[in-house]
This record gives sequence, C-alpha cells and structure tokens, in this order.
Amino acid sequence: MTRDPPRWVPRAGWSWSVVLLVATWSIWSLRGTLLSVSYLDDASMHEQMVRFATRSFESGRNPLTEWFPYLGEGSPQFLHYQSLGALITGLAGMVVGAGVAFRWSLFALVALWPLAIYVSARVMRLGPWTAAAAAVLSPFLVSATGVGYERGAYLWIGYGVWAQLWASWTLPLAWAFTWRSLDDRAFLAPAALMTALTIGMHFETGYLALLAILVFPFMAPRLLLERIRRAALLLVVALLASAWAVVPLIVYGKWAAINQVLAGTPLENGYGAGRTLNWLLTGQVYDAARFPIISILALIGLATTIKRWSVDPLARALVVIWTMCLFLAFGRTTFGVLVTVVPGSGDLFFRRFLMGTQLAGIFLAGIGSVAAVKAVRSAVFWIANRTNDAERYRQIGMIVLAGMAAALIALAIVPTVVQVGRFDARDSAAIHAQHADETLQAPQIAPLIRYVKSNGGGRTYAGLPNNWGSSFKVGMVPVFKYLESQDVDEVGYTLRTASLMTDPEYYFDQSHPGDYTLFGVRYLILPSGMLPPTPATQLMRRGPFRLWEIKTNGYFDIVETVGIVREDRSNIATRSMIILHSGLTLHHEGLSVAYAGSPATASIAHNALDMSSSNGAPGTVSHESFDLAKGAAVGVVHLSRPGVVVLSASYDPGWHVTVDGRAEHTQMLAPAVVGVAVSSGIHRVVFTYRGFGYYPELAILGIVSLLVLFGLTRNRRSTKR
Repeated sequence: MTRDPPRWVPRAGWSWSVVLLVATWSIWSLRGTLLSVSYLDDASMHEQMVRFATRSFESGRNPLTEWFPYLGEGSPQFLHYQSLGALITGLAGMVVGAGVAFRWSLFALVALWPLAIYVSARVMRLGPWTAAAAAVLSPFLVSATGVGYERGAYLWIGYGVWAQLWASWTLPLAWAFTWRSLDDRAFLAPAALMTALTIGMHFETGYLALLAILVFPFMAPRLLLERIRRAALLLVVALLASAWAVVPLIVYGKWAAINQVLAGTPLENGYGAGRTLNWLLTGQVYDAARFPIISILALIGLATTIKRWSVDPLARALVVIWTMCLFLAFGRTTFGVLVTVVPGSGDLFFRRFLMGTQLAGIFLAGIGSVAAVKAVRSAVFWIANRTNDAERYRQIGMIVLAGMAAALIALAIVPTVVQVGRFDARDSAAIHAQHADETLQAPQIAPLIRYVKSNGGGRTYAGLPNNWGSSFKVGMVPVFKYLESQDVDEVGYTLRTASLMTDPEYYFDQSHPGDYTLFGVRYLILPSGMLPPTPATQLMRRGPFRLWEIKTNGYFDIVETVGIVREDRSNIATRSMIILHSGLTLHHEGLSVAYAGSPATASIAHNALDMSSSNGAPGTVSHESFDLAKGAAVGVVHLSRPGVVVLSASYDPGWHVTVDGRAEHTQMLAPAVVGVAVSSGIHRVVFTYRGFGYYPELAILGIVSLLVLFGLTRNRRSTKR
C-alpha cells in the first residue's frame, strides 16, 4: 500500500524501536494502575467477575454455568455478558490472585496496545513506517464520547469498559488476518480465530470483526468468486468457533432484559448522523479538546487512499470499513427501524460502533503521516532541482525538512502527549488518594461487612446512584460500589447485568417498605447521621457507617397470588410499577406473570387485584440456608393455606425446585422473581440453579473447526510449494 523510500528514511528495523519507545512511555505513565484499590467505574464489576471466575475454577466449577448472585438480584452473568476476558484473567488469578491478575491485565492491555496496532498494520502489508506511525499515534486518541479506543474508556477515572479493552487487541488483528486470508489461504485459520476471540471478548466489537468478512471480499474484483468462497468459509468457521458464546445467548435471549432505562436515548440509539459528523469535522472523534493532529493526518490518509482507489484494493478496504463503521454509529437515531436488519439490534448500543471508525482512522493517520513527509520531501527536491547546485540544495532542503518536522512535533504532537500524560497523572493521583482513604476507612466499614457476610440471609442496601447513595462514599467510591468490591449481595448498583430484575431494581423506592421485602433487603448500611427510611434495628456503628437490620426480611417470602401481569423482556420496568408502587408485598400478595405471551402458571386467589385479602401471609419460614454463589437456597416452610414460596432471585429457566424431594415447576412472580406453588402444611423447599449444559460440546465444535481449517489450508500451502 505505502512504499517507504529506501534512502531518506531510517532503516525499517528502526520502526520497532519507535513503537517500543511509545509503549515504554505508556508503561511508565500508567504504573499507578497497579495499586490495589476498589474501582470507581464499571471495572468494579469486571474485577468481581474475575474473582468469581477464579473461585469457580479453584472449586472445579465452570463459571459459564454458575449463578452470579451479587448484582441485579442475580443472573447467569457469564452467559449473557461477554466473559472471555474474565475467564482468561480468572485462570491467571489461580496463580497470582484475582486482584493482581485484573490490575495487570488492565495495565498491560492499555500500555502495550500500540504493539497490536503495529503488528496488525504489518500483517495488512502496510509499510513499516506507516505501521509505526499508526502505532505511535494510537495511545493519544481522545474522543468526545469517551468510550472509544482511548485511555479514558478504561482507566480508574474513566468508564472501565474492560471487556472492550480485550477486544481492542483482537479486532485489528481480525481485520488484518481477514484481509490477508482473501489472497492467501494460510491466513484463514488465524482470521477465524481472531474473529471468534473478538466475539467472545466483546459482542459489539465482534460485529465489526464480522463486518470486515462481509465487506473485504468485494474490494478486489480480481478472483472475486474465490474471495467470496474464502470469506464464506471464514465466516462459517468463525461462527462455529464462537458458538460457545453465541448459541447460549440465542437460546436464553428471551430471559435477558433490554435496558429499558436507556432505551430511546443516544446511549443506545446512537448520536445520529448530524451530531457524529459534526464531531468528525471538528476533530472531536480523534482529538477532543486539543489541536486536531490525528484528525488532520487521518484526513490526509483518507485523501491518499481515495487517490489510490482504482489501483490499490487495501486503500478501498480501509475507506469502506471506515465509512461503514461510521454509518453503523449513526444508529437508530438516523436509520430508525432499518437497523432491525442487524441481528440482535435490540440489544446493541450503536454509539459504540464509532470505535471502528476510530480504528480505521488510526491506520489512515499512519498512511497520512508518511504521505505528508513524502509530500514535503518531494517539494524540497522539486525546488532543489531548479537550482544550479541541486545536490547541495537537496542537503540544505533536508535539513530544513528536519527542522520543520521538529517544529511540527513541538506544535502538535507534544501538546497531545502532554494532554494524555496529564490524564494519566490525574488517574494515578486519584488512585493514590483512594488508597489513602481506604487505608483509613476500610477498617471502619470492615466489621459491618463481616457481620453481613457471616450472618447473611438477605441483601444489603446502601443507597442508589440517583439518591444519597452517590455521596455516601469510601474515599471517592460510593459505598454501594465498595460493597461490590467486597462481594456483598446488594441492591443499589443498578443496570449492570442482563437479569430480568435489573430494570425493576432501578425503580427501587426506599420509602416503600414493601420494596425491601420484594428485593430481599435485610441489611442497611447508612451514614451515621441518617435514620433508616424503613423500620429497622441498629446493629453497630463504626466511624461514619451504621449497620441496620430488618429482621423480618430475607431471601424467602410466602405470598398469595391475586392477579396476573403480562410482561416481556422489553417492558418489565414499566410493568413492575404495578407491584412496586402498591401495597401488595406488605400483605404478602403477588402477581403471577404471563411472560412473553406464555400463560401465567401460578395459582391465583379469588380476590381481586385491587382488594387486599387481609388474611396475612399464607405461612412462615422456620429454617433457611443459602449459598447463592453456588446457586442453592433451602427453606423449611409452614403454610396454613396454599401459597407460593418466593425466592428473591431474578427468574431464569435454569432455576429448578423440589418440594419435599419432588421436582416441581418454577413460576415467575412480578416483577420477575422465581417461586413455586405449595400446598398447606410443612414442606422443605430447595431451589437450585443449573446453567446451560452444552458448553463442552460447543467448545469442542469450535476447536475442531479451527483445527480442520488450519489443516486444510496448511496442506494446500504445502502442496503448492
């Protein structure tokens, strides 16, 4: 694509040195991320998943089939969420500890990302200095959205999109190997592997990897049918290799809630063509709040590739993938119902596809960097050739060129480095400040947490993001996030899972006593000067933290069903208002759910929905034991009349129940908790969770597919030789 001249630039081998120099700077600048503290952003959830995976592996269990109890009233989190990065890091955690493994993964993946850019550019056959320029520019990208391929998307004071960070390594390699595989069959197996890894790491990034397979074959008319056949083979094998992640999503997709709180907002629908193009034209996609150096170089690269459109297939490929990712980022805001042609569009956050335009733009900026230097060199030679002493003036011109390059670096690149370096410094300072605060406050809150974890029997509430909980902190971290770092089952850290109860939890109302019963809240951790918003008994006080207990609450409740509510995965939040804002729970009454068009299965009492039976609870719980981290809950119940024993856990078809040793059907009670109908008398009720059971078979299918593809392409290559 770009041929680096042999005389007037350093040798190609030096390109590695430049990339390593930038990576070394990042290693030094990011060293603060290795300090152990609780996380302020979504990294708190990712670290918790790593801890969970490590414990599961150490116990000989598969995290993919386990119940993850800590957030959203529980869910099969590793099934619904992109979990490959957590699984890999969890395995490393068995050796060095989960926390150490997570911190080092974050540190290394961010600091060394230029290496992935350089290698992928070289695989695509970009010149060594073009690849080096792209790699050098890559860590300095800053966008208006803040969730693209930039430091702020990952670090402690950023957004913590750690799963996307893993895929930021595999996507450029997937694009590169896909491009090469269309001309050389030996690259088919690596392309399929990298595409499958990208899908497992981060679903939305996986769409961009698949997009390349669909687009790249048409960029070169020569041998088009052969390229299409190779792309089809690559697509099939990549999907088979990622079947372990995709098939369970399809099978269990009905039971994963759509984020109703963010539905209809630009965060889900995309920012639209107008806003996105304005960012692009003003440099905010690559250079937010600074001189648009990367944007200018990307524009030069775009012009260079368009100029070579007719003769260079890779030029066409980069321009087209850049454009199509941009169109995808416009999302539903621009294209409306047309986005339904994208499989799984209801679960996608379209704004995130702008990262594809950023990645393609980094490669274009590398091309633009070399093109700009070549243009200046050509101008110098053109002027020198019109003088009497051309050789002398060439030398003078090259000196002037070096001076101009130094000036450009000083005017454009240095402020860019300073901006990113200052961000890293702020991040490091915040981490050290948090560490100091935790050193003082952790011993104060630790006894409260130990009591909750040792006594159990219910969840803990320490505020919500939209009330006083956001200002009730350990250091800078809200207590409800700090509790997550301690693996406390809680209510309050909302919208972090795909469980059916995650949207109803967002509307938890601390002024409604019935909500505490519904969500199984037994403990309250409140500021020392705050009285509990519901009747509770104070257990202890340490520093600014008080622990309260609602002794009547726990994971189990016994209710009488008094009506039916119809729900599906897209409207549970709004439909849940029927029970959240009523007094039904206080009277131990519930609503049976007719879910996604299926009939309600719970028995229904004869009294009307708007009339309390005033008979009280159908029974009591005399004994209970829980290990929800292993998907188990046991209760001995005494019922004076038939009722429904409810476990305050998000409904999922993986829940199974026995009553006195006999298997019974589980039922969904509003908003979306699991229960079982029982008759009067004394009964032993056992809930157990069993996840998707075909992971080994799907994993073997994927491995065999990759090995067969590798064998076929290797044999073809050997025969050709």
